[in-house]
Amino acid sequence: MPTLSLPELQVLLQALSAFAIAGSLIYTAVQFRKQRRVQYVANFTKLVEMQMHLREMRVREPNLAEVYPRDLVWAAGLTGETRERGIRLYYFNLMQLSVYEMVWFSWQQGQIGDDYFESWQMRMHEIVAEESFKMMWNSPAMKFMHDDFARHIQQMVETCPGSKAKSEK
Repeated sequence: MPTLSLPELQVLLQALSAFAIAGSLIYTAVQFRKQRRVQYVANFTKLVEMQMHLREMRVREPNLAEVYPRDLVWAAGLTGETRERGIRLYYFNLMQLSVYEMVWFSWQQGQIGDDYFESWQMRMHEIVAEESFKMMWNSPAMKFMHDDFARHIQQMVETCPGSKAKSEK
């Protein structure tokens, strides 16, 4: 077995050190990227939670929905308890949609597994079939959500048995 001279040993150790540093920099970059994605999902989730809280306030106090009268076009002609119940159902469905949007976005970003997402999606197919959900979805009222998520839900509504959903949201 050949022996290395001192200069050759120094070059070998420097090369190994350089590879170790390069490897640790690549590892650090990958970790930063993963952390950024986790933070991205956390920020998105927080924004949706804030929107959901505003919806929850309208479920508890239906008269708060009057702040944006154009959002209540669908409720024209409803009065008293029927109107309050309609508002509660409308915003409750939006709250459910918000929770699903967080699940969908987390799945899109690789933060939750396919099996968990598929269980949520299966349940959402049942919810989408409900008349109160269809009424909410088809109303012309403003709905804050990710555009890709809105397309996902629109497709779900259109493929729901017995759906008479509008073709565009």
